[in-house]
Amino acid sequence: MDRGHAELNDHLDGLRQAARTGSDLSAASAADTARLLRLDALTLSLRSAHGALELLWADPADPLGTALEDLQYTLGEGPTLDAARTGRTIVEIDLNAVPADQWPLFAPGAHELSARAVIAVPLLLGVVTAGVLTGYRTAPGSFPALQRQDLSRFARVAMDLLLHTPLQSLATGSHGRDLHRAAVHQAAGMLTVHLGTGIDAALLRLRAHAWEQGLPLLDVAHAVIDGRLRLAPD
Repeated sequence: MDRGHAELNDHLDGLRQAARTGSDLSAASAADTARLLRLDALTLSLRSAHGALELLWADPADPLGTALEDLQYTLGEGPTLDAARTGRTIVEIDLNAVPADQWPLFAPGAHELSARAVIAVPLLLGVVTAGVLTGYRTAPGSFPALQRQDLSRFARVAMDLLLHTPLQSLATGSHGRDLHRAAVHQAAGMLTVHLGTGIDAALLRLRAHAWEQGLPLLDVAHAVIDGRLRLAPD
């Protein structure tokens, strides 16, 4: 066993002990876990009561994983969403070589963010997909069997930690007061009044505006909340 794998085993053992004593997901450092799993970014998204995926955990000091998850949320396509929809692990070893009709918007967007390979593992509770653990690399290449096994091992530990995690306290891997996309939902709520529409249509308008203007979704949401952006009715 090499030193790096021994360090990963110690890391997972520590997290299992933390879960047994009631610790939540904040006990796991996204940066350290990604490094030990030989990934450049690692995120965990949980399915909400309405079926949408909410980003709960990522490295707050590195925007790569968060930006890639927000891109998928904005576009409505990508590996995390496919893993949640199918309940199967999604692997792409070269995002520059995926078929043009697979992720026609996400693939070029991921290229701009320097992502080249991805693996998305569904978090299963019985037959129900509760969320998705997604790992990214900035270099193309396969994910060896041992690396996949290690990612699955961490996924099981993460589920144990999630059982103790109050959702209102999670914000991109820290004990923040709001969920990562709280501003998006607040802005959508405001748009339901301004546009006289339902919440799903308001979220779609936000996402469409962000994509059309090439802006981060959170920036658009904050502009709506601050009154700097007012979307006109269709």
